[in-house]
Amino acid sequence: MIKLIAIGLLSGLFFSTTFILNRLMSLEGGHWVWSASLRYAYMILLLLGAVPLFQGKGAVRNILALFGRHWLFWTISGSIGFGGFYSLLCFSADHAPGWIVATTWQLTIIASLVVLVCFGRSFPKRVWLFSLIVFAGVLMVNWSHFKTGHLQGLLGGALPVLMAAFCYPIGNQLVWEAQNGNRYLPRIQSPYLENPFNKVLLLSLGSLPFWCLLVGLAAPALPSTGQVVNTALVAIFSGICATSLFLYARSRSRRASELAAVDATQSSEVVFALIGEILLLQAPMPTAMAVAGVVLVFAGLALFVYDQEVKN
Repeated sequence: MIKLIAIGLLSGLFFSTTFILNRLMSLEGGHWVWSASLRYAYMILLLLGAVPLFQGKGAVRNILALFGRHWLFWTISGSIGFGGFYSLLCFSADHAPGWIVATTWQLTIIASLVVLVCFGRSFPKRVWLFSLIVFAGVLMVNWSHFKTGHLQGLLGGALPVLMAAFCYPIGNQLVWEAQNGNRYLPRIQSPYLENPFNKVLLLSLGSLPFWCLLVGLAAPALPSTGQVVNTALVAIFSGICATSLFLYARSRSRRASELAAVDATQSSEVVFALIGEILLLQAPMPTAMAVAGVVLVFAGLALFVYDQEVKN
């Protein structure tokens, strides 16, 4: 268990680079549209290069064929799950420090429950209580930062993250539903979908029209060399390193309690993002209310883990 948690924490460290580097690019004047779209351009290139190495030369051709057979589904799910999700996160970096974005992002736990309910799932009432604790903590963190600012800052910093927290599980759940049969979606069954990196590639390809449309509408100035380099680092650290470590830790988990513990380690992104911004970006120390909010978020997440262990 300790080894799995350590690996999960390491993946949380790599994931936190997303929030730190997005904030850095924002402070340097980089347009959020490039911060978002370039990451997925890099992801597609990296995955197209990695897939043949680990799955054989014919894998890319078969994955592209799978995309072509259901291009509309992958475009819709990719545009929501990757396009909407990450563009909103990058937009929020223009209005709030990375550690606040990381804290607010923990709302994806609640959003995932809501999405699952919309797809016909149900949960015990105590799970919603845990969710309310997390939500209260996020409210405290955001209130501590924006109480002296304008409403525009709150709407620009917190609301986009809340929307992103719904986009991500919607995109992922659409894929799960298509795999397991949903009368409103095409039935997609392929051994290639058993590999999570293939799903990432398919969803990334599906998000391409979204990114092209977004770049066309926003018409941002060309990115600087620093922004091009930083988005590449985000793709490598978060998209490859963090995801690989996280999926490895989950695959090595033998009990539901271990899975829950690994999932909970991702909340460490908040701490790593805060430390990183203080050390690298000279961000101010959080207020007492903000610290209390972070503690409340962790308490809610801990209750999720404890509840899983009790059930199993």
